[in-house]
Amino acid sequence: MTVVFVKDQRWKTGKSEIEHPKSKIKMPLQFNPVKLFSGSGSQELAHLIADAYGRELGEVVISRFSDGEYQPHFNESVRGCDVFLIQSTHQPTDNLMELLMMIDAARRASAHYVNAVIPYFGLARQDRKDKPRVAIGAKLVANLLVAAGINRIMTMDLHAAQIQGFFDVPVDHLDASIIFVPYIKSLGLGHLTIASPDMGGSYRARSFAKFFNAEVVICDKRRKRANEIEAMTLIGDVTDQDIVLIDDICDTAGTLAKAAGLIMERGARSVRAVCTHPVLSGKAYETIENSALTELIVTDTIPLKQSSPKIRVLSTAELFAKAISNVNEHGSISTLFKVD
Repeated sequence: MTVVFVKDQRWKTGKSEIEHPKSKIKMPLQFNPVKLFSGSGSQELAHLIADAYGRELGEVVISRFSDGEYQPHFNESVRGCDVFLIQSTHQPTDNLMELLMMIDAARRASAHYVNAVIPYFGLARQDRKDKPRVAIGAKLVANLLVAAGINRIMTMDLHAAQIQGFFDVPVDHLDASIIFVPYIKSLGLGHLTIASPDMGGSYRARSFAKFFNAEVVICDKRRKRANEIEAMTLIGDVTDQDIVLIDDICDTAGTLAKAAGLIMERGARSVRAVCTHPVLSGKAYETIENSALTELIVTDTIPLKQSSPKIRVLSTAELFAKAISNVNEHGSISTLFKVD
């Protein structure tokens, strides 16, 4: 970068410029070199993000030893760089520990700024004590990431938005609506109603419904135990409507299948589901296949274990790439969430 001092006290540079309000001197904004790396849990998405960002994914080797331990090693210098480590923590026992060790390795290698890009933030459902003598897993993970030396977190559709407050570093909380809304509009559903599969997701459903000026209905469920529903009732009229269920996580798919069946029984024309994070554990694929759902629309924050004719995957890569660019260039993140 060439910088020339001239008589009118201005800095000429190929970079963006800022001007001090008193001195009237324009100083160049300094953008540190960016390097992107991926843990073993998000390889496919990380490559797509790197492609969208316009550069190669950096090489980090995760050595695994016979006793189960592993050690990350960056095969290139990260000194003075803004490092972005891409890793979902959908299997936290391995993927979270791997991410923590990559953060530590980057710090010890003199990276200027270490950013954790966590498309799916595992343990987010453990955001409070819902019964005596249990851990608050989400807070523990936040503490571990900060203790490891992270400077910034980037994630998408946290199960509870207030988890951002668990961190003592900035959190960029990306909204997947910018990805889902255009797709739903492309379907041309003439009688659209948005639905929440439970009371807790009603705010999320209402926020999504605003993009379409659509009505909202709610399924009120009562759990017998974790991942098992005892009863469900529907609040609202779905007769002759095309229903889109909105949720952040699809785990066993039991709630979605139950809600879809109830909605169709009440006279709906069709029912689809939009879920950001396809955890899809247990018999989820079988449950979806046998359900009344026309389609389950998810993102690639978690790689699918198998394909399914009922599951459509929309990529988050471009959104993450733009967010990474804006972070590095000191731009706005909120401007990325404007939906046409």
